Amino acid sequence: RHRIMVIMKSSGGLQLAFRIYKRSHHSVGIIGAPFSKGQPRDGVEKGPDLIRAAGLVKKLKAQGCAVKDYGNVTFEEVANDEPIGNVKRPRAVGSANQRLSAAVHAVKNDGHTCVMLGGDHSLAIGSIQGHAAAKKDLSVVWVDAHADINTPLTSPTGNIHGQPMAYLIHELQSKIPVLPNFSWIKPCVSAKDIVYIGLRDVDPEEHHILKLLGIKVYSMTEVDRLGIAKVMEETCDYIFSKVKKPIHLSYDIDALDPSISPATGTPVVGGLTYREGIYITEHICQTGLLSAVDMVEVNPKRGRTEDEISSTVSAAVDLIRGCFGKLREGNHPADYKMPLP
Repeated sequence: RHRIMVIMKSSGGLQLAFRIYKRSHHSVGIIGAPFSKGQPRDGVEKGPDLIRAAGLVKKLKAQGCAVKDYGNVTFEEVANDEPIGNVKRPRAVGSANQRLSAAVHAVKNDGHTCVMLGGDHSLAIGSIQGHAAAKKDLSVVWVDAHADINTPLTSPTGNIHGQPMAYLIHELQSKIPVLPNFSWIKPCVSAKDIVYIGLRDVDPEEHHILKLLGIKVYSMTEVDRLGIAKVMEETCDYIFSKVKKPIHLSYDIDALDPSISPATGTPVVGGLTYREGIYITEHICQTGLLSAVDMVEVNPKRGRTEDEISSTVSAAVDLIRGCFGKLREGNHPADYKMPLP
């Protein structure tokens, strides 16, 4: 949405008149992925319906978006899902992501910006894979307290929600062992097309991988040093330096400080403020290239009180709204006049 300012003279003195002459139109396709087996804590599968119950669709429509809710992907129960080496529940995670990938691909083929509501962050495998299948080359902006780039061989826990990027990056394919239900995954992202924002809990092996591949990282130290506006300016300069590719924004709610979003599985103190978190979405929206969004790791069972759960869910809704043009100065009427003092 854009505004022109016209200064008019009247008997009552000067007036500023703002006329909105263009309202940006967003077509949003929502998919729920109630899946929790990429990590050990149950409850995160309730995230999608909680975010919907907080009024996501109604609020997006109120800000001018066309919205289609595709409902939740259904996931099959996998029996005898024994670990493969250190990797826990690979069959369930591989199968779930294959279904999600097909669902995301369908939403993109329908012409929408896809919003995937998780579920845990292992779901980024299917979300990014399905997006790439529809749009080919992508840029990925990963907003998270964690890098989630451990390989199956470096992961200290074996939980796949700490590994999704490793399965998607071309440069890491030689490090990925054969896993059941993972053969469908094809690397679809280059290291040079990834930017991390908000990192503050990175395993030593992950730090080595990030350095080795030359991946662009803005840890919380950089956010503090530069300010979020400069971080986003540099992020966009970096990912648009050659070809402008569609953006996949993968947003873990634990990127925000636990004072704002405590109801999540692996909270880490010292995170993004509410304002910084929203600014990221606003800035990416303004590029006009946002093509898909993940909102993951909202877990009501990790909230100690109803207020903690509500705060976390509300933050998730607001972050998604920021992706589609919700401005914090409010919604301006078509004509707004303000007398000068």
